Amino acid sequence: MKLNKKVSPKKLIAIPVVVLVAAAAFALPASAATPTRYITVNAEGVVQVTPDAVRLNATVTVIAPTSAAALSQASAAAAKVRAALKAKLIATKDVKTKSISVYPEYNYTQDKGSVQIGYRASQSFEVIIRNATNAGAIVDDVVAAGGDAVSIQGATPFVLDSAKATASARAAAVANAKAKAASYAELLDVKLGKVTFLVENSSPMVYPSFVGVAKASDSMATEIDLGEQDVTVSITIRWSLA
Repeated sequence: MKLNKKVSPKKLIAIPVVVLVAAAAFALPASAATPTRYITVNAEGVVQVTPDAVRLNATVTVIAPTSAAALSQASAAAAKVRAALKAKLIATKDVKTKSISVYPEYNYTQDKGSVQIGYRASQSFEVIIRNATNAGAIVDDVVAAGGDAVSIQGATPFVLDSAKATASARAAAVANAKAKAASYAELLDVKLGKVTFLVENSSPMVYPSFVGVAKASDSMATEIDLGEQDVTVSITIRWSLA
């Protein structure tokens, strides 16, 4: 006996649907495709700015017979440093504790080896000085307040708000890219069309200059040389060719 196989209606319409979708894909307008003729260039914009703030890193360190005594003395020295900063109108939000530590301190000799001589306690600060012209005087006040317990790890000038400089660097980068693309177009005897692609290759970068911290010969006050810093923006732009 022969059995008549029934074909599902869904199977009958599956092929036409696929064909229609495929046909629609081939019917995309030519304008949606990536231009086949283009020029792509990389360019940088650099702006020099004078820093308006200073980041100060300082640490108080004390050695005492016990860990409790070392921590207590370090805390007292740190309190004097905070008071000196407050007297210079440094806001509380601009003073940040970076680390606090207490650990055994050893002295090494050839005959006895390592011998514990007490405990070392330290507290490190990062201070934002928003008026760079006051930075040298603040360093002197911090050292005077903390005495021999305080050490300065660095005083680094930086640009507090680089938004304006970054905007100028972006404008310079675009101008440089346009000039480079125009030069290539002239060499190749072609005309630039519209911009079809632009990407900022990295976040704006600020390159610090060398910083000097020294005593002025006339007044013996600490001076911090601000120098200049480069704000750099790197971009890639693509032009279609007309």
